[in-house]
Amino acid sequence: MSKLIVNCATGEETLRELNEEELAQQVIDETASAARVAAEAEALAAEEAAKQQAFNDAVAAAVAAVLAAQTPATTAEPTVEE
Repeated sequence: MSKLIVNCATGEETLRELNEEELAQQVIDETASAARVAAEAEALAAEEAAKQQAFNDAVAAAVAAVLAAQTPATTAEPTVEE
């Protein structure tokens, strides 16, 4: 695998094959980067799921409150006096 190497002191650019050590380090770096991206995606998904659950809970509580306000305090049948 070829890689462009830049000498920061001189600005000289060299395109060359990576040696075994450099190639191993690149694999390590790419693996670590992929793991970070996956962890960030998982954290974002968990955060979104928590937000959705909080919304669902709030809606359920609001519906329960509305239903409770519309339901009579007693469920006994009204009596008719003759």
